[in-house]
Amino acid sequence: MAGSRIASFVAVLAVSGLFLGVFGNFSAQAADTPVDLELVLSADVSRSIDEQEFILQRRGYAEAFRDRRVIEAIRSGGMRRIAVTFVEWAAASMQQIVIDWTLIDSAESANAFADKLESLPRAFYYGGGTAVAEALYFSAKLFDDNGFEAERRVIDMSGDGRTRNGMPAAPARDHVVAQGIVINGLPIMNTEPMLDVFYEREVIGGPGAFSLPAEGFEDFANAVRSKLIREIASRDSVRPVEAAQRDQALRADTPLSQAR
Repeated sequence: MAGSRIASFVAVLAVSGLFLGVFGNFSAQAADTPVDLELVLSADVSRSIDEQEFILQRRGYAEAFRDRRVIEAIRSGGMRRIAVTFVEWAAASMQQIVIDWTLIDSAESANAFADKLESLPRAFYYGGGTAVAEALYFSAKLFDDNGFEAERRVIDMSGDGRTRNGMPAAPARDHVVAQGIVINGLPIMNTEPMLDVFYEREVIGGPGAFSLPAEGFEDFANAVRSKLIREIASRDSVRPVEAAQRDQALRADTPLSQAR
C-alpha cells in the first residue's frame, strides 16, 4: 500500500513538473512584447567625427523622435508601437549601447527617448578607425532575447566614412541579412567621396533595404527624420525577390574596398 502511495505521489510530481515546464516555457515566450518594428540605431562616432559634428548627429536623432510625423508613423502600425535601441561604434573593439531597448508608443515616450539621448555622454571620444563590419555584427546580436517580438527587424547604420578598421563590410552585411534582418543606411556626405555608393554596395541589404544620404552634418536632422518615417511606416514595399536581384546586381560590381 505504501509503495503504491509513493508511486502515485511520484506520478503527480512528474505531471506537475511537466505542466510547470510547459507553462514556464509558454510564459517565457509570452513575455515578449509584440511591436511593429525592432529598430537598432547604430551611429558612427569614430575619430573622423569631431565634437560639433557629434552634437549635430545626436541632436538630429533627438529632433527626429520629437517630430510629429515620426510619432504618427509609429502610431500607424498594427501594434501602434515600436522598440528602439541606440548604439555608438568606432574601431573594431569599440561598440557600446547608449540606450537599451525602449518601447515607444506615444509622443510622451518618444520625447522621453529624445531627452535621454541628448543627455547622455558620447560613448567614445578617441574612437580610432571606422569598423563597419564589427558594428553590424554587434548590432545584429542585440535582437536576441531583447523582450520584444516583431516581424520586421532593422539596423539603421549611419556614418561619415567607409571601412578603415577591422573586417570587410560586405561579408558582415551578408551574414546579418541571412538572419532575416534588414540593414538601411544613412551615409553622411561630409568629406568621403562616393560614400553613398559604398553604402549601397557593401552595407545595406535585405527586403526593401534603402540608403538615404545626408548632405553633411547640417542636413542630418532632416535626413534621419525622413529615413525614420520611411523605415517605420515601411510594409516591405520591395518584394524579397526584387530586393535579392538588386543586391546581386550591386555585388556583381567590384567592391569599393578592393577598388581603393
